Amino acid sequence: MNSKTDRSSASLLFAFAGWAMLGACGRDAQPSKGDGSAGASSATAGMPDMPGMPGMAGTADTAAAASSSVTFSAAQIANGRVKWAVPEQSSIAGTVEVPGQLVPNEDRTARLAAPAQARVLGVHVSPGDRVATGARLVTLQSPEASMAQADVAKATAELSSRRAAARYAKAAKDRAERLLALKAIPRQDYERAVADDELARAAVSQAEAELRRSRSNAAQLGIDLNDRSMTLRSPIAGVVTTRDVVPGAVVSAGSQLVTITDPSALWLAVALPEAFASSVRVGSPLRFTVAPFPADTFVARVQSVSATYDATTRSLPVRGVVTNSGGRLRPEMYARVWVEGGGGGRSTVITVPDSAVQRFEGKDVVFVAYPDGKGGARFERRDVTVGATSRGRASILGGLSPGEAVVVAGAYAVKAQLAKGKMPKMEM
Repeated sequence: MNSKTDRSSASLLFAFAGWAMLGACGRDAQPSKGDGSAGASSATAGMPDMPGMPGMAGTADTAAAASSSVTFSAAQIANGRVKWAVPEQSSIAGTVEVPGQLVPNEDRTARLAAPAQARVLGVHVSPGDRVATGARLVTLQSPEASMAQADVAKATAELSSRRAAARYAKAAKDRAERLLALKAIPRQDYERAVADDELARAAVSQAEAELRRSRSNAAQLGIDLNDRSMTLRSPIAGVVTTRDVVPGAVVSAGSQLVTITDPSALWLAVALPEAFASSVRVGSPLRFTVAPFPADTFVARVQSVSATYDATTRSLPVRGVVTNSGGRLRPEMYARVWVEGGGGGRSTVITVPDSAVQRFEGKDVVFVAYPDGKGGARFERRDVTVGATSRGRASILGGLSPGEAVVVAGAYAVKAQLAKGKMPKMEM
C-alpha cells in the first residue's frame, strides 16, 4: 500500500512539473513574438529603399523633394561664389506673348526662273553660298538663244547696209549741190538728192534702234553671243537660299531655278490675337527671342499691319522689319514675340539678372535660396516663365513670388550640383 502511494505521488509530481514547464514556455512565446515584430519593423525601417516594404510612400515623397533642391555648406558657397538677393520689381506696359517666324525680306529677295524652255548646262552655286551682284548662277542652252543671236546678226548687217546707203546718199547730195551752184543740173535733181539723203539717215536710225532692241533682248535672256548659251546672273548681293535645278535637266519657261536673299534685313511675321489688335501700329517695337540665342532679345519695327483678319484663326497678320547686320538670325527661325501694350495697361514684373536664369532639363529655372543662418543654404529649383530681356535683366512672368531670394551669382554651380545629384547610382 505504501508502495502504491509512493508511485502515485511521484506520478502526480511529474505531471505537475510538466504543466509548469508548459506554462513557462507559453509565457516565453508571447514576448518572443513581440520582439520579432519589433525586429521586422526595425529591419524595414533600416531598408527604406527595398520594394514592397512599409513606409515607402513617405520616403518617395522625401526623395522627390530632395531631387529639386540641393544644400550647400558655407565652404561650398564660398568656393562657388554663390550669392542671392531678392529680385527687383519693375512697372512695365502690359505685354502679350505670341508666336512668330522670321522670313526672307521679299523686298531684298530675287527668285530667278528660266526665261525660256532650255536644257541646264551647269549650276554654279549651292544653298548657303554668298554671291555678289552679277555672279553666274545657272547656264542654259535653248533655241531661244539661237534665235536671239540670229536677230542680233541680222540687225547688225542691216545697220551696215543702211550706213553704206546713207554714205552714198550724202555723197550724191554734196555732188548735186556743187552742180546746182554751176547751174549744171536742174534744181529738181538737187532736191531729190536732198530727200534721198534724209531717207538714208532715217533708215540708219531705224536700223540702230533694231540692233539695240535685239541686243537688249539677248541681254535680258542672258545670252552669250559667242557660244549661244544663256547665263543667269545674280541681280543682287546675298545668300543662295534654294537651288531647284540640276545639270542636264530640261526646264520650261518660268520654272523656279535659284533664290537669293539679302540676309542683312529680315521680316518677322506675327499673327496677333484679335483682342490685342489695337496694340500695334506702324513703327511699334516687337521684342522677340529665338531658340538658338535664348539669352538675347532682338527688336523688330512694325512695317505693315494687315487691313483684314485671318478668317480661319481670327488673328491679325503683322509684319516687322529686323535689322540683321551681324547675320546671327536666319530665315525660317521660330520666335517668341512680346507685343508691348497688349495687356491694356501697366503691370509689375519681377526682373533678375540674365545669369540667374539657367536652362535645366529643357526648362528655364531659377534657384530660390533658403539660408540656414550658419553660412550655408538650401537652394530649391523653380521653373519660371521668362519674358523679354533688356540691359542684362530678364523679366519673370510666372513661377516666382515677390520677396523670394534668388541666386543671382554662381547659379551655374548650383545647377551643376543639382545635376550631379540626379545622376543614377551604379548598382553593385
